[in-house]
Amino acid sequence: MKQLHRKHLYYKISKRCFATKYSGRVVGATENGRAFAVEVDSPNVLRDIRGYALPRRDLICKISKILHSPSTSTNDPFLQLSEFLQTLNLTLTPSEASEILKSLKTPRKALEFFRFCSSSVPGFRHDCFTYNRILTILSKSSSPDALDLVRWIVDEMERSGVRGSISTVNILIGIFGGGGANGVLELERCLGLVKKWDLMFNCYTYKCILQAYLRSNEISRAFEVYVEMRRRGYKLDIFAYNMLLDALAKDEKVEQAYKVLADMKRKHCEPDEYTYTIMIKMTGKIGKAEESLSLFQEMIAKGCSPNLIAYNTMIQALARNRMVDKMIFLFSKMVENGCQPNEFTYSVILDVLAAEGQLGRIDEVVEISKKYMNKSIYAYLVKTLSKLGHASEAHRLFCNMWTFHDSGDRDAYLSMLESLCSSGKTAEAFDLLSKIHEKGISTETVMYNMVFSALGKLKQISHIHDLYEQMKKDGPSPDIFTYNILISSYGRAGKVDEAVKLFEEMENSNCKPDVITYNSLINCLGKNGDLDEAHMRFKEMQEKGLNPDVVTYSTLIECFGKTSRVEMARSLFDEMLAEGCYPNIVTYNILLDCLEKCGKTTEALELYAKLKQQGLTPDSITYTVLERLQSGSHKTVRVRRQSPITGWVVSPLR
Repeated sequence: MKQLHRKHLYYKISKRCFATKYSGRVVGATENGRAFAVEVDSPNVLRDIRGYALPRRDLICKISKILHSPSTSTNDPFLQLSEFLQTLNLTLTPSEASEILKSLKTPRKALEFFRFCSSSVPGFRHDCFTYNRILTILSKSSSPDALDLVRWIVDEMERSGVRGSISTVNILIGIFGGGGANGVLELERCLGLVKKWDLMFNCYTYKCILQAYLRSNEISRAFEVYVEMRRRGYKLDIFAYNMLLDALAKDEKVEQAYKVLADMKRKHCEPDEYTYTIMIKMTGKIGKAEESLSLFQEMIAKGCSPNLIAYNTMIQALARNRMVDKMIFLFSKMVENGCQPNEFTYSVILDVLAAEGQLGRIDEVVEISKKYMNKSIYAYLVKTLSKLGHASEAHRLFCNMWTFHDSGDRDAYLSMLESLCSSGKTAEAFDLLSKIHEKGISTETVMYNMVFSALGKLKQISHIHDLYEQMKKDGPSPDIFTYNILISSYGRAGKVDEAVKLFEEMENSNCKPDVITYNSLINCLGKNGDLDEAHMRFKEMQEKGLNPDVVTYSTLIECFGKTSRVEMARSLFDEMLAEGCYPNIVTYNILLDCLEKCGKTTEALELYAKLKQQGLTPDSITYTVLERLQSGSHKTVRVRRQSPITGWVVSPLR
């Protein structure tokens, strides 16, 4: 403590010492003369005029330095501290221990020192302040056993007969009020300590317990605490008010939320933009868009500047109630006031325009916010419209993005390509794929595969051939999906030779055929009349270690069934079961149809019984075949139109 050499100050201090019946030599005072100390009873202990021991700074610094020294095999800081205290022949005071605890950087070291004091320092006894200090330190610990240590500290505190303060309770509420599994039980224990220690809640305690209940999702209890708090004349700060309002709004406790809002205004705690946003969201969610608008206008009248969240919440409330005109008007005001929309803003607008059949107004929205339109926003709109299945609107915006920006967004271009392919606009997809490199985007195999798949479904074989030649020439290299799509597409169009050629090309490349490849080739061969070759490929895939799946067997069973080779179809079905490949309803339907058409009614009915045993649910095709079985329609002569390619009707049903 700094020594002051002013006679009138020492005279004043000595006089006050005499008045409080303390005797001793004045040893120091602060510069303002308010705090001073005298030696009492022992030369090692300084006390103020109230009799409280004052912390000895040199001692605190020395002990802290010892404890901060690294612990090694040859150096134990606590052993060193014990030896140091023995040489001084003195006892630490709780206030000094509290200061030392505060200086320690880790909860583990602080807890060790806390235990050291009570076990190794003669005559030392922790008081409320040291308990509060260690609890505060543990509250900041990320250790998984931190809560257990806190419980141990509280138990130790009660065993020692130390009466906590309301600050102790506040600290504990803060620790256990995080909303954990046993959060409510722990909070109840904290409230029990208030009664046990005969304490009174202060404003901060009410705030802590209120927030703790809210974090535990105990909304009703939180509101009860709020009512009690208000009855005692306490008020919350804006953060706590907003937290309570948000919980009430999410729980759709509308009346209580309005009551809290009214209390805020009466208690001179002015609502801010977050307060109004919470209320707007609540009223919009329950379908009271006019009330939302009224709150929004009140917010502006109060001088609050709506932020992005406030605008988005109001736009969402209008969108929920299908108030499209007002929504777009508010959007224009949002842009006019310099608040930049984000992806959420556009997603809300897009959803309601799509739902109301007014997607044509998306151009109006883009025009309003043109000063904020960038590659990212365009890309988002294109991807979202494509995902919603609105290919034309997506393509129109995509064209704007194409002319507006030098570089492209890979995801947006991929979404646009996928959308065009899904909607059958293969010419546009082909054109986009050929020009995509102009925007600095490298063409990828997945892009080619999308277009190949779309062309294959429409049997546009000449375009597939041209695109495949371009791919081989300019890259990228085809992958296994490319070959599978191409083989399937050629098979669908009856181009067996081209499919086989691609299969052989694939075998000579780095892409080795898989089960799907063989399935596509077998389907192509079998349904185009080359059944023996299809069966040979089936054997070949088994020899290569590829296990045929339900699609493989079903395809072959159908092909043999169409040529009235029932025994072979039945043999494949039995083999399928023996190999542990369980047939699905499609497989059963194919074989049932085959047996019915060949007049094998008994076998068909036995097969149907097996289908039921397997736990499969018959579908409309199953029942159609059964109906024919019951009516004996297989005996009637049926004229079937032959396919010019396969020579039979592919579908098993008329």
